[in-house]
Amino acid sequence: MKRVFRLNRLGAFISASLLSIVSAGTVLQSQSKDAKRIAEATKEAQKAAQVFTEIMNVPDKAIPQKLLDNARAIAVFPGVIKAGFIVGGRAGEGAISRRVKGGWSAPAFFNLAGGSIGLQIGASKTDFVLLFMNDDALAGLLKDKFEIGGEGSAAAGPVGRSTSATTDVLLRAQIVSYSRSKGLFAGLELKGTVISPDNDDNLAAYGMKASEVLSPGRSWPITKMPAGVRVFPRTLSRYSPVR
Repeated sequence: MKRVFRLNRLGAFISASLLSIVSAGTVLQSQSKDAKRIAEATKEAQKAAQVFTEIMNVPDKAIPQKLLDNARAIAVFPGVIKAGFIVGGRAGEGAISRRVKGGWSAPAFFNLAGGSIGLQIGASKTDFVLLFMNDDALAGLLKDKFEIGGEGSAAAGPVGRSTSATTDVLLRAQIVSYSRSKGLFAGLELKGTVISPDNDDNLAAYGMKASEVLSPGRSWPITKMPAGVRVFPRTLSRYSPVR
């Protein structure tokens, strides 16, 4: 009887030990996955900041200051790939910060995707910059999916020393869009492009979804942001300081 009892205790001990090992392995795997996601988010923020800096460092061909200073949020999608044969599409990742008291929010991470049908072949990389000009456009970002040309209309933005009249008209647009490909930066009309949150990266970086990161009521002192993503809001503040 005692022998059976000891064997039962031994079996229970072994089972508990195996369960602990499996649990520890699962936790380590989860932590490793989160660390990878945080690294990806940091890389996206840095790439977005670099693209925006390069664009704004050419004053005669940059985004007009008046538009920039009136934007409620700014999105940068670096290196969006457009490829296809007959049926094509575009796909990319980027960062979006909204204007908050004291500067710009921590960047929320989003995916950009869109399709097109037509005679096309080959592949290209394009940088996209989107200015969200009003509360309606900004509210679209807080949804699970936001379609440009559907819920939100986009107008091609002017560059450089544009006329005041053109700028004033665009201040009433929902979204002002730009693209840079092969060194050329110009306004672009986007239609059918879908922006959706990359909440795997957002949850890993902040423990919250994109809608929470960009929530109107959230305060974002720079010291509360993960160190790796601060470069993006700091870059936006350099070119469009606190109003």
